[in-house]
Amino acid sequence: MEKIVINTDGGSRGNPGPAAAAYILAEPGGKKIAGQAFFLGEQTNNFAEYTAIVQALEAAKSAGAKTIELNSDSEFIVKQLNGQYKVKTDNIRPLFVKAMELLSEFQSWQIQYVPREKNSEADELVNRALNLEKDVKMAISVAKTKSGKPLRLAVLISGGGRTMMNILEQIKAGKLNAEIVLVISSRSTVAGVERAKEAGLNLKIIRTKDYPDIEQFSNRIVEQLDKAKADLVIQGGWLCFWKIPAKYINRVMNIHPALLPSFGGKGMWGHHVHEAVLAAGCKVSGCTVHFCTNEYDKGPIIVQRCCPVKEGDTADSLAERVFEQECIAYPEAIRLYGEGKFEVENSLVKIKQ
Repeated sequence: MEKIVINTDGGSRGNPGPAAAAYILAEPGGKKIAGQAFFLGEQTNNFAEYTAIVQALEAAKSAGAKTIELNSDSEFIVKQLNGQYKVKTDNIRPLFVKAMELLSEFQSWQIQYVPREKNSEADELVNRALNLEKDVKMAISVAKTKSGKPLRLAVLISGGGRTMMNILEQIKAGKLNAEIVLVISSRSTVAGVERAKEAGLNLKIIRTKDYPDIEQFSNRIVEQLDKAKADLVIQGGWLCFWKIPAKYINRVMNIHPALLPSFGGKGMWGHHVHEAVLAAGCKVSGCTVHFCTNEYDKGPIIVQRCCPVKEGDTADSLAERVFEQECIAYPEAIRLYGEGKFEVENSLVKIKQ
């Protein structure tokens, strides 16, 4: 993101006393990107204010911001950061130095004072952390398409591309207000590549073996996603680990052929999952659509659907029954995303009615 607007606040109940720090990141138009508060235990008010600023700057840096506008209702802290007052207190000097180091990494920055009434959301986060005596995250509404425009999807595949084709069929049938603007395959000779070509989709081959490390492999994927201006990334049978940057958090979905958190984790894909379900003697299975994080199968769950496990099932027969539910669950999750029907709070997805 070129620019991020930050609001920070810190407070203590006593000086020192129980303290907390909070920040909110937003796009210039006002759309919230992230918000978090940190319970600090016994600290001073100024320590909390500076902690909020350092945490906010690190989050903005991770989100890829080039310029920032930082708003604080502490006129004293703002003047220190703008060089008008010297820092004389030992316990905040390291935080001041860290804040200045972080600011130097942005192309440009502006720090300004705002009155408390214009900083009410950050103030509310601080008080929530103080009341609960623990860190809290702000509920963030997940994307909504602008003026009914189709959601721009990028699909990541490593195999046959059946999930990709199911989504494409839903789009063509008018059941999903979206368009597939990019397909990335981690393999060059799989059936999904031919299916993407036959459908006339924008296809890129990005193989792990063509890059010296995960960083460069991940950067190449992100480069193509940015170029295609993808709103949402859909992993459909994608088998490669890649590092999801902060700007794509809550913008990458995956579908797992079991009911997470059971039967998930590294190595649990395809028939490995169904064989494990059968070996455990489960009477039901299903699928889970979830947001991806940089841990296998650990992201917030969006949609789950169930199906029975029948006597005499094999991994193949169970896989087909689970895939029938996948064909319903994935389009549903995409539709909810495009309509802005859910928000993520403390790693939980809450569906709006």
